[in-house]
Amino acid sequence: MSKVMVSLPEDLLVEIDAEATRRSTSRSALLADAARRELRHHDPEQVAVAVARSEARFKAAGRFDSAELVRADRELRR
Repeated sequence: MSKVMVSLPEDLLVEIDAEATRRSTSRSALLADAARRELRHHDPEQVAVAVARSEARFKAAGRFDSAELVRADRELRR
């Protein structure tokens, strides 16, 4: 496991330590969990671009009955 040195405001460190104690975990574990959550957070602009791209692709597919597609798939599995 890697070690890092970071500078944090004292008041933030106090809050981090209090939260780690409340959760019965270590400071490192709390910060690692917070970093993982932040990295999973998606940028709303990127999400909007991806949705627009997907909508454009499906627009060319035309209309279809999704229930009929599910029924046909079930029949193929029998």
